[in-house]
Amino acid sequence: MKTAVMTDSNSGIKPEEGEKLGVFSLSMPVIIDGKVYFEGKDIEEKEFYDSMISGKDVTSSQPSPGDVMDMWDSILENGYDEVVYIPMSSGLSASCHAAIQLSEEYDGKVQVVDNHRISVTMREAVKDAKWMADNGVSAKEIKDALEKNAYDSVIFLTVDDLKYLKKGGRITPAAATLGAVLNIKPILTTVGEKFDAIEKVRGMKKSLAKLLDYTEEFVNKTLAEKPDAEIRIGAAGTFTNDQAAEEWYNEVKERFPNVKDIYYNPLSFSICCHTGPDAVGIGVSVILRDE
Repeated sequence: MKTAVMTDSNSGIKPEEGEKLGVFSLSMPVIIDGKVYFEGKDIEEKEFYDSMISGKDVTSSQPSPGDVMDMWDSILENGYDEVVYIPMSSGLSASCHAAIQLSEEYDGKVQVVDNHRISVTMREAVKDAKWMADNGVSAKEIKDALEKNAYDSVIFLTVDDLKYLKKGGRITPAAATLGAVLNIKPILTTVGEKFDAIEKVRGMKKSLAKLLDYTEEFVNKTLAEKPDAEIRIGAAGTFTNDQAAEEWYNEVKERFPNVKDIYYNPLSFSICCHTGPDAVGIGVSVILRDE
């Protein structure tokens, strides 16, 4: 059986990079002042962030059923016997459950994975899936392995401006106003479901330090429970300044010198719609592949 791996741009893998990795990536739609754009296809980070900063009406959206099924059909018509599709976590969007329902029309040839990830941890799941597919693992077996490993990951996140959380109804207007006055930065986390606030600190410098502290705690706990585990760390963000992104990446590398694979990847537009520009994140994954 020849198995294809498909994801969406919430993984940070855009179509062009997907081609290099040997996976298929569906561009996620975003709506700006009523017009639909597709991430990594007809809009890139700078234009997207500028739209938010300038006050345009920006919202995320689910991919249309037609777009999802068209890509499945194209894959199956071009030499593949089955597809493993890895969308964003069902805890963050209804698009996963919608895809599961659509896949019922394909008699098992399309396996939709709900492994509760997004951004850099989702990226690692896609790479795990590709490695397994290349080694002859079936679509159903890949789905089962990824879902079993779903919660062996975490993302920590902080935001620069609370107005975007307020806009999305995640904090009250009063809390946003007070937070802005006091320079409060929330620490958010997800282990597969919605982002929850676990702490509030004053100032971005302290907030970044907390992200690293929580990440180190998770890494140490994971390695204590699974000494042979292979760890990957992805620094992430919605930086409007390339230098700031580089500085964050270097901070993460300096804090975790024993982790051999640390990289930077922008947060997806779907996350940025809720966090705004200049959010900072970090994700840890236990990988399944043997590299």
